[in-house]
Amino acid sequence: MTSYEEAVQTELRRWQQAMQKPPSAVGRLSTTVQKRINRIIPKRIHQLITATIKQMTRAVLFGAEYINRLPEVGSTLPQREARVISRIDFYRKAGAAEGGVTGAGGIWLGLADFPLLLSLKMKLLFEIAALYGHSVSDYRERVYILYIFQLAFSSQERRQVIYQYLVNWPEHSRQLPNDINQFDWLTFQQEYRDYIDLAKMAQLIPGVGAAVGIVANYQLISQLGRTAMNAYRMRWLEENKALLS
Repeated sequence: MTSYEEAVQTELRRWQQAMQKPPSAVGRLSTTVQKRINRIIPKRIHQLITATIKQMTRAVLFGAEYINRLPEVGSTLPQREARVISRIDFYRKAGAAEGGVTGAGGIWLGLADFPLLLSLKMKLLFEIAALYGHSVSDYRERVYILYIFQLAFSSQERRQVIYQYLVNWPEHSRQLPNDINQFDWLTFQQEYRDYIDLAKMAQLIPGVGAAVGIVANYQLISQLGRTAMNAYRMRWLEENKALLS
């Protein structure tokens, strides 16, 4: 095992411990605050966000527009991750720029940020999957991508459930239904919406929206990138266990 792979394993163990921690007092307080915010936000805004997330989820499951990169073949882990880090940097800069523009435009332009940012996040995940050598033409790999998304943007209780799916992915993937219409998009969109409300709703406030959009989008994409890297590291290390021993 190389020094790089040892460092990856150390970082991965820390991440795995974080994913399995019980909900903290701060996390429970955030959930309470988010529920209060949800009661204040106009119903039509909730409906717009919900519809956007549902459409994007279905596009990931059914569509081919995200499949624009062939799986990486023959590269070492450091080579793969150098490319992954480069793509994360590209997307978080693009997300920050988009958040600044939409955040400066008031409430209605600010609402446009939700589908735009969601699209950037999904495109990033498809690229990361291919760079780690996985073919996203297989719908099960697309479900894996959606699980990564949930892992990054869900409550700690939900993270614990999703984490177990990924740890036991070979077995779990064999149990997935052949009918992809059975994917639980409702839980997916509810968790995502509730998670981002606290970070993103300030973007709709005139005067501070641009600054909030830049920082929030940059941080959210960074968080998604870190989650994706560790999720695929688990698979890479497990699949290459014989070579590393």
